[in-house]
Amino acid sequence: MSDYAIKVEGLGKKYLLRHQAAGRRYVALRDVLTEKAKTLFGNRKSEIGNRKSTEEFWALKDISFEVKSGEAVGIIGRNGAGKSTLLKLLSRITEPTTGRIRLRGRVASLLEVGTGFHPELTGRENIFLNGAILGMKRIEIMKKFDEIVDFADVEKFLDTPVKRYSSGMYMRLAFAVAAHLEPEILVVDEVLAVGDMEFQKKCLGKMEDASKGGRTVLFVSHNMDAILRMCARAVLIKQGCVAASGPSREIVGRYTHEHTSQPNRVVLGQQVPAPYARRGILLHNVDWTASSAPWTLGFGEAISFSVSFECLKPARSVELGIALYAPSGTEIASTSSIATRPSVHLAPGQYKFNVVYESLKLVPNTYMFGIGIKSEAGCEDHFPKAFTVDVVPSTSSSLFQTDTFEGYIVPNVAYELIK
Repeated sequence: MSDYAIKVEGLGKKYLLRHQAAGRRYVALRDVLTEKAKTLFGNRKSEIGNRKSTEEFWALKDISFEVKSGEAVGIIGRNGAGKSTLLKLLSRITEPTTGRIRLRGRVASLLEVGTGFHPELTGRENIFLNGAILGMKRIEIMKKFDEIVDFADVEKFLDTPVKRYSSGMYMRLAFAVAAHLEPEILVVDEVLAVGDMEFQKKCLGKMEDASKGGRTVLFVSHNMDAILRMCARAVLIKQGCVAASGPSREIVGRYTHEHTSQPNRVVLGQQVPAPYARRGILLHNVDWTASSAPWTLGFGEAISFSVSFECLKPARSVELGIALYAPSGTEIASTSSIATRPSVHLAPGQYKFNVVYESLKLVPNTYMFGIGIKSEAGCEDHFPKAFTVDVVPSTSSSLFQTDTFEGYIVPNVAYELIK
């Protein structure tokens, strides 16, 4: 038998949308009174009730996937893709229209700020209420009570009705209850965005501990760094269907690439060169040749790309230079092909430099690369903002790194010239 905690088979959810008939955006009270008056003098029915039409909308359609016990899986996709609807079905808040859900273990859900809390009850009372809803005995709740209060940092307001809590306090207590009452399956939607950075760190650390402790975590978030840190596997939802499922690095890379719609090639000829360029040599394209998703790089991974250029006349001592810029625009480091190929003489024609950085250990962010090429005769072409690369955490790196760079910024860089 498969060792699963969640098994979804052919799941679908249909809603009926009501639309006003064309030409009538809304029905005013005077329209209703007029139509009613007309029916007093004839047998015809009022047209008011016929002005609305209904449409079937499938928020989810034919969703199938499986989550193993103790696995942390991320659910990603654009707004409106159906992620929250999926979690509501898994949490049994709504019933599916088609398909079947199999769950093994007690489920704790954190879908919205304060879901399941009673606003008139105090924080203390809501802790016991939620524990009872989850099927826990009073003695079990009492054992975890101090940990919950300490984690949520609401001890001062514990006996205050939660309707007087701020949204941050509400969310802190709701997450603390869901995470500490030891459910076998923890379902978390994009609610951590309400909390501050410090509390987000605590929440992510708690979910990591839950996953390592053998509990199953299903995590929906638009924070790709958090998905990569938390989840070894991810599911991409698109227009209510499973578009892809697999290793989180691969799925996040695909989603990022689709979202930015950036092709493998950057055409430098469409950009404006630096004003001091003397264009006897022309830079044409930058092609991404790394194995990762286009223009996306994991922390500490190798990066490879090729730079195509053209010599309009014989050129001596051709040199390709690359500069790396931080998000602030500050130059971090630069390198040149002359270090490995000190004397390159080229006849007129098309050429290409293959460039490989063995490892880039950069804080996850977006970085700019500038590219320039020149010859001994002073011919040159230079694009200070040639292309950008998104650096994301690897599964082994920490999400919340410091603002300093770890290890070598630019390790060994290899340049290979190809005609």
